[in-house]
Amino acid sequence: MMREIMEITEQLGQALQKKIQDIVINDIRLVQSTKVLLEQMRLDDGWETFICKVVEFCVGHGVDIPNMEGTYIMHGDRARRQPDHFTNECYFRVEIFRATIDTQLAELNLKFNEKVLGLLSISVTLIPKIDLHLSVLCKMVEKYYPADFNQQERLRLENQMNDFIVDVSNSELLKNIATIAELCRCLVETGRHNTFTMIDRLLRLLLILPVSTASAERAFSILKITETRLRNKMEDEFLANSLVVHIEGEIAGEYSHEDIIADF
Repeated sequence: MMREIMEITEQLGQALQKKIQDIVINDIRLVQSTKVLLEQMRLDDGWETFICKVVEFCVGHGVDIPNMEGTYIMHGDRARRQPDHFTNECYFRVEIFRATIDTQLAELNLKFNEKVLGLLSISVTLIPKIDLHLSVLCKMVEKYYPADFNQQERLRLENQMNDFIVDVSNSELLKNIATIAELCRCLVETGRHNTFTMIDRLLRLLLILPVSTASAERAFSILKITETRLRNKMEDEFLANSLVVHIEGEIAGEYSHEDIIADF
């Protein structure tokens, strides 16, 4: 069963494992398609297909198959709440099969809810290589960032977007930009961030979207390794510095002991 689920979520997992700062439109589509595939697997047809594969595997490897129509006996406190005619088939289908899929769906919905996906989908329209939709972006700012842009600043953003669209059409450098991070970097390097101040602010807000990714999960895993029982009294600053060295190990590896000694 886990192999079936892993096959569905493999593409999404590989996309999120990439160390990129942008979640591009393909990754958004992968999230949506993964949810759809898991929901389809959860249906009765998905269960029938799955159980047929299980039976085929058991027969091929000489594994005993339980009587699916037989009564399943619960243990512990749950035994007192066991419904009548609770079969093995019902237990495996509801308590194991669907419960596992529901856990995966709940995790995806928690990290990529409709609000986050909607914001990410709209934010992609800021990338010149894809397209620029002025009205969509203005609605996005009004809906998701009311505290970051007052009414006057939203009007300034709209005016700057008109100028920015013309600037993009005349600049080969801007036309070839494919990610939000590249666009933000290009604005700074060319000094356009001083001209398009509202656009620059919007880009920076999009780059710090609170979306949980594999890199964030790795950071929490490193925290468990770093803050052990013997190190639980270290101060926050020392802990933060230790985590940075672990998380940014590739960058830290470029510095030698002599370089560090020379700096300090």
